[in-house]
Amino acid sequence: MTKHELRQVLLSAKGINLTLGGNLILRDVNLEIRNIHREGHSQGQVVGLLGPSGMGKTRLFRILAGLDEPDTGEVLVGNAQVPVKRGMVGVVAQSYPLFEHRTVMGNLVLSGKLGNMSSSEARRKAMDYLKQFALEDHGKKYPVQLSGGMRQRVAIAQQFMCSEHFLLMDEPFSGLDVNAIDRVCKFIQEVAASDELKTIIVVTHDISAAVQVCDTIWLLGRDQEANGTPIPGARIQKSINLIERDLAWHDTVIHMPRFSQTVQEIRDDFSRL
Repeated sequence: MTKHELRQVLLSAKGINLTLGGNLILRDVNLEIRNIHREGHSQGQVVGLLGPSGMGKTRLFRILAGLDEPDTGEVLVGNAQVPVKRGMVGVVAQSYPLFEHRTVMGNLVLSGKLGNMSSSEARRKAMDYLKQFALEDHGKKYPVQLSGGMRQRVAIAQQFMCSEHFLLMDEPFSGLDVNAIDRVCKFIQEVAASDELKTIIVVTHDISAAVQVCDTIWLLGRDQEANGTPIPGARIQKSINLIERDLAWHDTVIHMPRFSQTVQEIRDDFSRL
């Protein structure tokens, strides 16, 4: 197992409950993400949120991002653990929405201004992200001129203009072939490793990709009665520490026997969620 240390809490959810239309969607959801410190490395955090369809992943996603409020409970972010508000956590939707009438640079600068930056500060930070995300040659292009992979990079950079450390990604592997998934996984890991406080939560149905890119996986599901009847309201049923399984931070992780074993374990868990 790679030597590491868990430090301060960066994001936490406590006692989250949500009811919609008279149906209990989330019940007593509690979770936390801690700063992972590796000597000699800049190591951010990548957490996967998995669960069967209709289990409330999108609702939990929106609550963690500060877009929706739960009935009870709270989400706290940052070193100071302050209540999350809209804009504190970046959100990259599946379609990578961008302002089509603005250039890549224009998209980033506008996001910075919306985050209360001055024009010069926003442009300076945008230039830094263009360089970091290998987009220097595309700053003057419009979104329609970009490939899907480039749009995703711009969408991520756009969100980091407002939320420097926290990012939620909705189904980033959807519709991609194996090679494209590998590229996206590598990019997510590179982004996370750019700053020790970078914290990325990936909501996905792709179990293999989640095990490939994450250091922790949360499985969202319902408790069951003794006779197998589901109890209303989903919560985190299992947290899988991929660092302890020596499955984090390896370029060749997909070729390891324990990788396949973990993927199969999660698939088996899905049948009980």
